[in-house]
Amino acid sequence: MKMWAFENPWWLLALLALALVAVARRWRRVAVFVVPHAAAWSRGAATPPAPWPAAMAYLGLGLLAVAMARPQWIEEKDPEKRPGHDFVLAIDLSTSMYAEDFLTDGRTLNRLQTVKPIIEAFINRRPNDRIGVVVFAGRAYTFSPLTFDHDWLRRQTAHLTIGAIEDGTAIGDAIGVALNRLQQGARTDGPQRLGSFIVLLTDGASNRGDLDPRQVSVLATERSIPIYTIGAGVGGMVPMPVFDREGRRTGTELKRSEIDGLLLRDLAERTNGLYFPASDTAAIQAAFAAIDRAEQVEFEAPALRVTTELFTWFLAPGLPCLGLALLGAVLQVRKGAS
Repeated sequence: MKMWAFENPWWLLALLALALVAVARRWRRVAVFVVPHAAAWSRGAATPPAPWPAAMAYLGLGLLAVAMARPQWIEEKDPEKRPGHDFVLAIDLSTSMYAEDFLTDGRTLNRLQTVKPIIEAFINRRPNDRIGVVVFAGRAYTFSPLTFDHDWLRRQTAHLTIGAIEDGTAIGDAIGVALNRLQQGARTDGPQRLGSFIVLLTDGASNRGDLDPRQVSVLATERSIPIYTIGAGVGGMVPMPVFDREGRRTGTELKRSEIDGLLLRDLAERTNGLYFPASDTAAIQAAFAAIDRAEQVEFEAPALRVTTELFTWFLAPGLPCLGLALLGAVLQVRKGAS
């Protein structure tokens, strides 16, 4: 369906106001200030004013009023059916993700900076999939439900920061919340959720939360939801940034880091998923290939609403018209003065 619309239609009342001004100028011997020096156009002027400056003023103001009303051309495309997957990205935002144990192109990166390109790749390269996001540290929260709006999701995940949630690493709770999001967005009946996945990005040391990761993975297995785990970081002594009370970095110190790669591998194997280290440049391609081999579910994509702004079509000629009106008024004043 295609149609015209105005975002701010109240501005169209200005056209009525202009019409009233035109009538007042025509029938009353009162100078009406449409543009500067409009008094020179009145019937009382010594020299009859040229009509074109006033016409240009009315036309210019009318075009600007229409531009302010923001005319739009709206095209609504019918929803279509297409195959795809549902998956939830579970992203670790605990303070252990501050560890700077990655080196890329001579630049030191912390663990969150390392997994962010992987997050972007999942969002950018899965256009037919619904994607949700769960963030966790000491607790787990839904950052975004399953959505097709990848542009919005890309902008929001770019602002993810460490320390926004009370500290800790509640991997079991994160899986539980992710399963809940997939349950709410299920497109098939029954306990199995075909075409659904969880992608867990963490350093793997679970130490908080109400749910045990291995126990909750049983529920994922029962629902046929694979968990793809991506481990960030290395164990041992790693450099950690030091911050003051104002949140400003003051230095770096070495701290012991616990990486539970065994847990991440176990979660993946229990649910027929795969485990990848974040430092493996081929990990994302391997994960995509595995997902693409899995069964897809046909679902109805949302209707698209494409809006094209047309205010420039009226603004562009409106401003020159006002310029001509002003020029005509100045010339009329000079002519009257001479």
